[in-house]
Amino acid sequence: MTPRAGRALCVSTSLETRGGISSYVRMLRGTELWARWEIEHVSTHRDGGAVSKAGAFAAGMRHYVVALLLRRPDVVHLHMSSYGSFVRKALLFWTAWVLRVPAIVHVHGSEFDVFHDRLPAPLRAVVRSTLGHASAVVALGDCWGARLSAIAPAARVVIVPNGVRIPPARTGGIGDPPQVVFLGEIGERKGAFTLLEAWAKLAAEPETLGDAHLTLAGDREVERARRLAEEDGVRGSVTVRSWLQPAEVADLLGRADVLVLPSRSEGQPMALLEAMAHGMCVVASDVGGIPEMLAHGRAGMLVPPDDVEALGSALRRVLTDTGLRQELGAAARDRVLAEYDIDVVWRRFDTLYREAARR
Repeated sequence: MTPRAGRALCVSTSLETRGGISSYVRMLRGTELWARWEIEHVSTHRDGGAVSKAGAFAAGMRHYVVALLLRRPDVVHLHMSSYGSFVRKALLFWTAWVLRVPAIVHVHGSEFDVFHDRLPAPLRAVVRSTLGHASAVVALGDCWGARLSAIAPAARVVIVPNGVRIPPARTGGIGDPPQVVFLGEIGERKGAFTLLEAWAKLAAEPETLGDAHLTLAGDREVERARRLAEEDGVRGSVTVRSWLQPAEVADLLGRADVLVLPSRSEGQPMALLEAMAHGMCVVASDVGGIPEMLAHGRAGMLVPPDDVEALGSALRRVLTDTGLRQELGAAARDRVLAEYDIDVVWRRFDTLYREAARR
């Protein structure tokens, strides 16, 4: 029987929402932390239009206030991003503060520093005060820890990385021809169109691309990606799919060899962690928390964002060198086992909850 430590509220977007935060909270829900702290999840956001989102926040706010007043949790865990997400979670944070319930602020936003710097001075003060009054501010890595400390020097910033379940080690060999995957929001920020441009250039080198296949799966500009693949003449080696359910993602990663994520900005992308856990070779941009995840190039290949030539060169190397793909994939899996296993990560939250409750 799981020993009871207390009661907690976990506040985030809906667990059915697309994206890394919902994936991460679902991952935590499957750990002992959830039972040990009798965690009650409060959803304050969901996919949809403005009216749908406003309704979700209103319902979530009612749920949250009732839980604070009637069930008196020992700690609140707020999963926060930038822009509208910050506004919603800041309101919830100060509600908990008024009611004297300690709150942990967990910052996921890949552009949180940009969001902060663009605000007028009075609103930057609100951000600093919110972070500074939190029991702890969770950053996803040393890079983000430094950025958050620069924004709010008074904040107690704690580094807790994202975590993933570790699947069994692969028993089969590396695919031949190699299968390349892109997962996430299909658009400029994630570098999807930079990837398609680089792939089209490689397609002009039959000895490089061979029968390799690229699959892009995600949301947003799906039709634009399909149109570009058609215009570039690479539809035969490119498949563009809509957003996949978690089981479909796991199946795709289990059969693929390379994950490519040439983003302009990132926090600590869950898709990249999941690929590393599967022992896949990773090619990704050297932005945000990605260099730390890939041990600064020792567990994957890093390229500058928006650099078609550099991305093409990295893909050329891993597509033509099976040994390199295997080496980087093994290093990526070792990195996840050492630093990002969810069974290690949840215990760090258990410690944070206990510290917050004592305060």
